[in-house]
Amino acid sequence: MAHDATYRHLRVRREGGVEYVTLDRPDVRNAFNPALVEDLHAWAASLDDRRDVRAAVLAGAGPVFCAGGDLAVMAALVDATREENLADARRMAAMFQALDRLPVPLIGRVHGAALGGGVGLVSVCDIVAAAEDAVFGFTEVKLGIVPSVISPYALARIGRAAARELFLTGARFGAARAREIGLVHAVVPAADLDGAVDRYLDEFRSTGPEAVRVAKALIREMGAAPPADAAERTAAVLADRRVSREGQEGLRAFLEKRRASWVSR
Repeated sequence: MAHDATYRHLRVRREGGVEYVTLDRPDVRNAFNPALVEDLHAWAASLDDRRDVRAAVLAGAGPVFCAGGDLAVMAALVDATREENLADARRMAAMFQALDRLPVPLIGRVHGAALGGGVGLVSVCDIVAAAEDAVFGFTEVKLGIVPSVISPYALARIGRAAARELFLTGARFGAARAREIGLVHAVVPAADLDGAVDRYLDEFRSTGPEAVRVAKALIREMGAAPPADAAERTAAVLADRRVSREGQEGLRAFLEKRRASWVSR
């Protein structure tokens, strides 16, 4: 099942319960233009009401994952009004928000480079596997601008200490440093990237699909909640899951020493 005809700069294919999404502007290192931003937002929105997708994988075509902003677009925005720049930035912010709120796990497959807005994409992935020679950078300050619309996701990912260094210097850094600060989770030889992604997908095949959706929403909701305020909410979520059809099946399968009904064989 494919959705290529729907998008201009994305390639989307389905394999079982996994949707593979590839940024498809390799001639410009998968840099963002308005059409790619619109494609990513539309794809993310398409998953809101679909229960047939268990997980998604985000990758880039060609030698680079995503180099950030398209130079041609940035050149045009130099002469644009503040209102036009604000409209463009709002579209980008809405796209990142839609990806961050994706109901299913999003795995990033990062190779080559992830710069500027490309690191924003990395930051909204739940799990990231990176090639050991991949390069990262919040490079916006080198152009006299700032990593603004990606900052909520990047700060949640790497924390203020790392952001103070990397946002302010615009320095590029390698995959080992990216793992050290929590930006990526697995660093592997480039030839093993697909294998690393598959290992994470295998884990998801043994999880309750609805439980994973609830857990992902809980991470977002509780991430900034004071513990006292969270107590009643988290108790209610746990009780709801225990009495849900999926929760009942999972608990009974554990007690009966059998596979749960959703586990892929």
